[in-house]
Amino acid sequence: MRIDTVLSPQLRQQMKLAPQVIQSIEILQLPMLALVEHVQQELMENPVLEEVADEEKDEQKTDEQKTLDEELTEGKNQEEAQEDEEFKRLGEMADDWGDYFSQTNIKRSDAVDERDRKQEALENTAAGSMSLQDYLLGQLSIMELDDTFMAICENIIYSINDIGYLAYPLEEIVEPIEMPVSIEQANKALEIIQGMEPLGVGARNLKECLLLQLDERDPDYIIAKELISNHLEDVETKKYKLIAKKLGYNLELIKKVIEFIKTLNPKPGSLFGNERIPYVTPEVKVDCVDGKYEVTLVGDHNLPRIYISSFYKDVLVGKGYDINTRRYIRKKIESARWLIDAIEQRKGTLYKVAAKIVEMQTQFFEEGTLALRTLKMQDVADAVGIHVSTVSRAIAHKYVQTPKGIFELKYFFTGGFMNADGNMESWEATRQKLLKIVEEEDKSSPLSDEEIAAKLREMGGDIARRTVTKYRRSMKIPSSRKRKEC
Repeated sequence: MRIDTVLSPQLRQQMKLAPQVIQSIEILQLPMLALVEHVQQELMENPVLEEVADEEKDEQKTDEQKTLDEELTEGKNQEEAQEDEEFKRLGEMADDWGDYFSQTNIKRSDAVDERDRKQEALENTAAGSMSLQDYLLGQLSIMELDDTFMAICENIIYSINDIGYLAYPLEEIVEPIEMPVSIEQANKALEIIQGMEPLGVGARNLKECLLLQLDERDPDYIIAKELISNHLEDVETKKYKLIAKKLGYNLELIKKVIEFIKTLNPKPGSLFGNERIPYVTPEVKVDCVDGKYEVTLVGDHNLPRIYISSFYKDVLVGKGYDINTRRYIRKKIESARWLIDAIEQRKGTLYKVAAKIVEMQTQFFEEGTLALRTLKMQDVADAVGIHVSTVSRAIAHKYVQTPKGIFELKYFFTGGFMNADGNMESWEATRQKLLKIVEEEDKSSPLSDEEIAAKLREMGGDIARRTVTKYRRSMKIPSSRKRKEC
């Protein structure tokens, strides 16, 4: 059998997205901080892009804009015949270049507001967090200690782990010190560290950490110390009556002191870290004005305001520039236009999607989570007239500030079930009902998952026990045995 290689042409249809469409999709799903970084990168890489900085340039740029089309046309007549097609495309570009160029036509008051917003953002940006070790060394530096104790204390500080506990035995910590150190000196140095802020730092275990946070001047100090030292396991399993019987105190006093113990920090070092504390910046804001909920976009204050530089029109039409140079500049201008278009399209899409979400979830803004209705992305997509994938990208990593708090936009999309009234009820509302049932239960005889399911069914929801178990675990609610207070 002979095998030959044969070339045969085939005709087939294939969908291929244009570069500007791909860019629009990418920019739509970027959160604001990532978008700011992307635009700043484009400003560095694309020479035709400039950022609005000085309002004094506005009048000059507006005047240049008026003559832009005329100069492009004159340039076409001056070029060689072989370049006519290039200038035709440049002329078409010039027809709407003014829309991008005119973005720099900003009033002085707008420019001042822009600077004020940047200053406000700078003042409200979280500073780099200080590590626990740096914080402790700072306190140590103002103490008057001899060289021996200073060296011991420093070694102890560097041996404290991220949650604030001593990571190694004292003997191992002081062993590398060149000068001889007794165990008594090591213990004295540890007392110095344990007297620093945050309270509880330098402890060797949980009990010591909690005891270090007690104040001997507190009238309940003796009871609190006893509970932590000898009854911590009973406290964890909520055997309050048993503790009261053993110690000879009334139950109410025991519960009061236990509530205080719960306010102590078991991980004092967790207040510090080597990384910046993460935070979210809402891009959408919802306000109630005259009984109606209004949606505004508020997240783009830090986004650079960009425009296409008028300088490069001279490169396009001026003498002394070859066709390759003009082609390069034309491509860069097209890229800049796509970017500006994509950013504007992102704003429009995000606003339309957010406004429709607010309209469909009005009851939530009036009554809270229990009134959150079931909502699918397809519902919003159909109402707005866009593809469901566009809705998914528009809400990705976006947050909204509302009278009820700050929420991720995807929070408002939730499945549900048909309740006894024939209405759809969201799973989030069911979770809130579950939490309310647990909070109001008799702690001496907490409800089992089956009993919670029965109560939910009484409230109109056909919920299975296994569903209650799944939700309870996801909400980090202990089992009935661990919730029981003896």
